[in-house]
Amino acid sequence: MHPLIGYLIAVGLFAIGLYGVLTRRNAVMQLAAAELMLGGVHLVLVTTDLVQGSLTGQSFALFIVVIAAAEVGVGLALILNLWRERASIDTDDLPEESSGGERP
Repeated sequence: MHPLIGYLIAVGLFAIGLYGVLTRRNAVMQLAAAELMLGGVHLVLVTTDLVQGSLTGQSFALFIVVIAAAEVGVGLALILNLWRERASIDTDDLPEESSGGERP
């Protein structure tokens, strides 16, 4: 397999994930889109490892899998907390953070 195929698929995954993060209002869909972006980075590392013939890309890919698992755990806990407080997971309804550090 030519490495360009892996890079193009990775760019496609990352672009779809970026589009999903920027356009979706649902927090669960944003979390899924972030996972797509991590999958694109994962594929770049493995493809680069294939081209160079070293094992560093696979090592970093293993760390990405661990980070993705932690991200899903923390993200779903935050989304569940948001659902309990507001009965909605729409991120457009969240209040903006004040610059003065005071809580309204």
